Amino acid sequence: MEAHKILNKRGFSVRSFGTGTHVKLPGPAPDKPNVCVFKTTYDQMYNDLLRKDKELYTQNDILHMLDRNKRIKPRPERFQDCRDLFDLILTCEERVYDQVVEDLNSREQETCQPVPVINVDIQDNHEEATLGAFLICELCQCIQHTEDMENEVDELLQEFEEKSGRAFLHTVGFY
Repeated sequence: MEAHKILNKRGFSVRSFGTGTHVKLPGPAPDKPNVCVFKTTYDQMYNDLLRKDKELYTQNDILHMLDRNKRIKPRPERFQDCRDLFDLILTCEERVYDQVVEDLNSREQETCQPVPVINVDIQDNHEEATLGAFLICELCQCIQHTEDMENEVDELLQEFEEKSGRAFLHTVGFY
């Protein structure tokens, strides 16, 4: 959602999604996450955690994250439930990249329109999310200025790998 916020501020048309069966937020222990359905609003999640343990969820920044999220959109959305077409799909975790690619490959091809899918691995903490969001924004700005994204994206990603020290996964899915 940090990348969503920054891209939105820079004028990009952005949507953000989860890919799991439920929304999971850190809980009081690693094996005890807070689990919600996708219809749950960020406001509801925020108030639920506030009631459960305000100190814990303030200390681990989850309340701050939910507060940011609810200012961006009302609730999380699930990628597999969306049939909209996108010019580019970015993921921030290899597991999510695999789920997106699997979903695109399992869909009935309606338009055969290609869509690049790029993964930028970002650790799930506030500092890395911010740094990763700026990297994603820079990548999107460069992609926006390519004349032929399909043929230039491999070279562009190689430059970003060298510059950032991060590995990028990339494939093309079809609608």
